[in-house]
Amino acid sequence: MKIGIAADHGGYDLKKTIHSFLVASGYEVVDFGAYELNLQDDYPDFVVPLAQAVTAKEVDRGIAVCGSGVGASVAANKIPGVRAALVNDHFSAHQGVEDDNLNLLCLGGRVTGFMAAQEYVQAFLNASFTGAERHMRRLQKVHLLEK
Repeated sequence: MKIGIAADHGGYDLKKTIHSFLVASGYEVVDFGAYELNLQDDYPDFVVPLAQAVTAKEVDRGIAVCGSGVGASVAANKIPGVRAALVNDHFSAHQGVEDDNLNLLCLGGRVTGFMAAQEYVQAFLNASFTGAERHMRRLQKVHLLEK
């Protein structure tokens, strides 16, 4: 599985930890930046290209990190076809994929610890969309909003 990751300065350290964790877990990782700590950078510059890669199927799933995770989620969800969510617990990390076909996980570099982030990432990546009729129906309604 090919995973895209991106972060601004607020998520830079957590992104580096997640990158190492993903590689050690056997994933192919595509890094959309930031590649160095720059306190003046802006999360959309990294999150939007990641989100576009998710919808273009250049990566299987994405992980975006900013200071709180909120900005990354807002920016990612502006790209049609992206279903991004800020996740702060194990259940939502897998349930978001299973029920809502979540394809981009957002985390807060200033609020999520390294071990918790690894747990959420693992739950997100190990989950599969169920394709249940009720979930398909709901996603179709969301899809119509993108038009």
